[in-house]
Amino acid sequence: MSDLAESVESMEQLALVWRSMVLDRDADADVRDLPGIAVRWADCRFAFWNALTLTDVGADARLLGERLAKAAEIMRSKRQPGFLWVFEDLLDEDARATLETAAEQAGLQYAFPGTGMAGDLLPLADPVHPDLTFVRVTTDEQVRAYADLNSRGYGFPLEAGRDGLVGSALWKEEVHAYLALRDGEPVACAGAIPADGRLFVALVATDPQWQRRGYGEAVTRKALHEGARATGLTRATLHATVAGAPVYPRIGFRPNSRIGFYGLRD
Repeated sequence: MSDLAESVESMEQLALVWRSMVLDRDADADVRDLPGIAVRWADCRFAFWNALTLTDVGADARLLGERLAKAAEIMRSKRQPGFLWVFEDLLDEDARATLETAAEQAGLQYAFPGTGMAGDLLPLADPVHPDLTFVRVTTDEQVRAYADLNSRGYGFPLEAGRDGLVGSALWKEEVHAYLALRDGEPVACAGAIPADGRLFVALVATDPQWQRRGYGEAVTRKALHEGARATGLTRATLHATVAGAPVYPRIGFRPNSRIGFYGLRD
């Protein structure tokens, strides 16, 4: 698969998986495919479930400006804040060069970077970590623990993560979601969900007091191992934060697209 094809894959995986995630949170969520923009907006307190992404391939600077202005307009119409995801490698060279300026002109501000990754890396061995045991998320209590780990790991209020996940059937039934337990207490989590012939890794988080011990990598391996065992899938995709970017290549993922996250300017 070419680098551009992998970047397209990364964007399409986001749009596909986030449709399921957002509709799981709210059956009446704003899920639209507009020209050049995929809207996946639950309008809840969990900001990751409030997402837009640009979907044009090879957009030039003029078209980029139009899409950014429309994205900002949509975001201003919502109650809760969220993020515009820009897969930078899908823009042409001139559009990439003007992205920062164009975003500012549209009323958007840069929030943080990410990286799309993928790999034909499955199956993986069942992981073993001397500190951890693993349990699949199947109960409401475990979903709450998963939500709280994400809130702590990403710096959200606990109520935000709970607003995004508590009450979910998807995370108990369709996502291969796992908690890593240390002495019986949840310290890390990861989920993998089948999506168009791939396993998509989502919402990997480690409690800040237990980071840099290999817990996030171990529980990600567990989610992928069990997901592949259940589905037979061999390819996996994900979107990494700065903290996760060094971890995933050790599992077998390869970076393919730079992602810029943007919010409305205050």
